[in-house]
Amino acid sequence: MTYRISYDQTPTSGDRRADSLPRPEYFPSEHEALNRARELLETAEHHAVAVADGDGNVLGGFRLQLKLGYNGE
Repeated sequence: MTYRISYDQTPTSGDRRADSLPRPEYFPSEHEALNRARELLETAEHHAVAVADGDGNVLGGFRLQLKLGYNGE
């Protein structure tokens, strides 16, 4: 199954442009997709990170952070 990561191309430290679109990346396994999502969240350079599987199930926001092992603090 293919997993897709989507995230905003505009860094959170810069000005948001009206024309910025989500950037997709594709991975052959859930493990690889979650590792990339963790990388994006840990660098805090992008926001609106979401992971979708081939069946259309999407993890984003707090649910994604819980799946990656972040706590609610």
